[in-house]
Amino acid sequence: MSPETEPILEDELRDAWAVLSPRDRVEGFRLLPPASVDDFFLSLSSQEQAGLLLALLPGERRTWMRVLAPDDAADVIQYLPPDERGTFLGLLDDTSRREVQALLAYAEDAAGGLMNPRFVRVRPESSIDEALSYLRKQAREKVETVYYGYVQDAEQHLLGVVSLRQLFQAAPGKVVRDVMRTDLVTVTEETHQEEVGRLFAEHGLAAIPVMDAQGHMKGIVTVDDIVSVVQEEATEDIQKVGGMEALDAPYFEVGFVAMLKKRAGWLLVLFVSEMLTATAMSRYEAEIARAVVLSLFVPLIISSGGNAGSQASTLIIRSLALAEVRLKDWWRVMRREVLSGLALGGVLGVVGLIRILVWQSLFHSYGEHATRVAITVGVSVLGVVMWGTLSGSMLPFILRRLGFDPASASAPFVATLVDVSGLVIYFTTAEVVLRGTLL
Repeated sequence: MSPETEPILEDELRDAWAVLSPRDRVEGFRLLPPASVDDFFLSLSSQEQAGLLLALLPGERRTWMRVLAPDDAADVIQYLPPDERGTFLGLLDDTSRREVQALLAYAEDAAGGLMNPRFVRVRPESSIDEALSYLRKQAREKVETVYYGYVQDAEQHLLGVVSLRQLFQAAPGKVVRDVMRTDLVTVTEETHQEEVGRLFAEHGLAAIPVMDAQGHMKGIVTVDDIVSVVQEEATEDIQKVGGMEALDAPYFEVGFVAMLKKRAGWLLVLFVSEMLTATAMSRYEAEIARAVVLSLFVPLIISSGGNAGSQASTLIIRSLALAEVRLKDWWRVMRREVLSGLALGGVLGVVGLIRILVWQSLFHSYGEHATRVAITVGVSVLGVVMWGTLSGSMLPFILRRLGFDPASASAPFVATLVDVSGLVIYFTTAEVVLRGTLL
């Protein structure tokens, strides 16, 4: 196979991977040229690597398990069936096996579960030349990154960090302690992966040290480790906001029955919740019978509130995820969203009022009390939009305070909540404005 065709074969396999059967994946993988097969395997997700390893022959499994870094091997092990995990751990060398077993003791979504225990260690009293020589030696031992050396004392306490560039630029007579940086950003073993991702984004780092409770450095989380995590978290949040359980695999790899279960649960909850809308409508059945014109604007009222609530909910969920707002900011957010709801509701209410009056003047569509109907709709839209905005912005705070994922305050859920309350606001306003005329 010529070099010009190698990338084409790899790209073709990558594009088709999601729809291939396990057998076809293995056949395609074996056809990859040696120059690209390692990169292809390492580019797969941990779940895809686990599926491929299960389909390979025992001898092949050993080779590819040993290609993985300890943190990546731990991720793959977690995707294997429980009865297969011991077998695959046995394929690793003794050192790697101990490292992987230690990583498996941590929660999957914690920094301890993401970190790689292999990193460059240097002593503070080492000369620059000694540090460079030692760094070259460690680079041959498959450390996670050689761009940073972590300065530790004899008890493995982290004293500072020195970059490869600093070592090259330093005068030969200096020691590591003279050039290391001590303003460090670190995380604990229990730090949640979302917080780790936020620190990477905030500080623009390539790696973050992971510390235990006694201040010992246990490993590092690198930016490439966190990229897939951030993607998974964002995907999970988007799916929850869409009103379904988060998928734990790519779309085509989720079975049909499993997909139904993921989607049916929330749909049933929302369906039952929407039945409250019919209950609310039946409460005002007499008013609707006397003023049928009111029913024309029910979709307008509930959609306005639902849209405003969904919009506010999405804004706050994302802001909480990025730590742009915190639980203690709920009062500031509420004040801001009340004002926003009044402004937005006022604009929509005026548009609705003008629309009714214009249609009445042109087509006489709404009867002799059209002006009162227009006022009813305008005031109702103002109230419903303000209530929807307030509900959508506060619900994520309430869920976070109760220990739930704010993304569960999904747009469909907020819309359902606002639908019911919107009808109450609408018909209550109608009773006040239209009393003595249509009602």
